[in-house]
Amino acid sequence: MSGDIAAEVGSILQSASINRHPSVQHDVNPSTAASEKQPVTLNRYPDPDGDEVGEDEIPVSVLDPVPRKNTMPPLPDLRFEQSYLKSIEQAEGWQGVLWITLRDQVIMCFAQGVLWTLVLNGWRHWNRSAKFSGHGVGARIRRWWWGVNNWKIPNARSKLRDTKLAKNVSEYYQGEFLSAAQD
Repeated sequence: MSGDIAAEVGSILQSASINRHPSVQHDVNPSTAASEKQPVTLNRYPDPDGDEVGEDEIPVSVLDPVPRKNTMPPLPDLRFEQSYLKSIEQAEGWQGVLWITLRDQVIMCFAQGVLWTLVLNGWRHWNRSAKFSGHGVGARIRRWWWGVNNWKIPNARSKLRDTKLAKNVSEYYQGEFLSAAQD
C-alpha cells in the first residue's frame, strides 16, 4: 500500500510540471543564460516559392531573426510566506493587506537598513578616534585584534618631535622672556 502512495505522489509531481499547451516560439527554444539563440518563427502564410531556395541564397529568416520578447521579472522569494500569511490573517479588506505588506516588506526593511548603517557609521567613528597606547582593556583588545588581522598599528605622532611646534613654542617663550627682562 505504501508503495502505491509513493508512486501516486511521484505521478502527481510529474504531471504537475508538464506544460499542457507549449508555445512554438518559446518552448522549442527556451532562453537560458548561456544561450543567445533566437526563437523559431513559423510563417502563417508561407511563400509558395520558399521551398526553392538556392544554395547560394540566404533565407530572410537568418538575415532578420525575430528577437525574443522580454519576459516578466522573476517572482520574489517567498521563504517567509507562512509568516506573511499569518500576519495578514486578521486584515480586514484589501487596505489592511496593503498596509501590512507595506509595513513588513518596505518600511521594516528600510528601518533595518537605516539602523544597520547608523551602527556601522558609529562603529567607524568610534574606531577612528580610538587610541592604541595605554594599558586599559580597550587598548589591549584593540592591539590584539589588529595583530590577529595582520593590520599595521598606526604610530602615534609625538608632539615633541614636531619642528614647527617647537619653533612656535621657542618664539613664544623668547618673546615672553624678553618682555619680562625689559620690565
